[in-house]
Amino acid sequence: QVQLVESGGGLVQAGGSLRLSCAASGRTFSGYAMGWFRQAPGKERDFVAAISWSGGTTRYADSVKGRFTISRDNAKNTVYLQMNSLKPEDTAVYYCAAGLSVLLVASLNGDYWGQGTQVTVSS
Repeated sequence: QVQLVESGGGLVQAGGSLRLSCAASGRTFSGYAMGWFRQAPGKERDFVAAISWSGGTTRYADSVKGRFTISRDNAKNTVYLQMNSLKPEDTAVYYCAAGLSVLLVASLNGDYWGQGTQVTVSS
């Protein structure tokens, strides 16, 4: 079992930046691809970004390309999402997930999920 805890959410003005963190504990973090997702009120959960265990492969949703960067520090069992040039439409609860591959994670087939952190972008 892997426990995932997100942090770093908050309220920011449009154009601002936030960095989300997802800390893993429990069963070894080793070998898992990780991803970030978001869910706005009344909408489905959407894929945002994913990263392989080595960090050598990343994937982004078109809506965040060039603005968001996913990274990981395996020594700290933590994955990050740097969010720049935030827009009001980025407002959502952001979740992280762990899965066996970037493709599985990106298709919302993660094995483990966190509880989410709220990001609110004001105009």
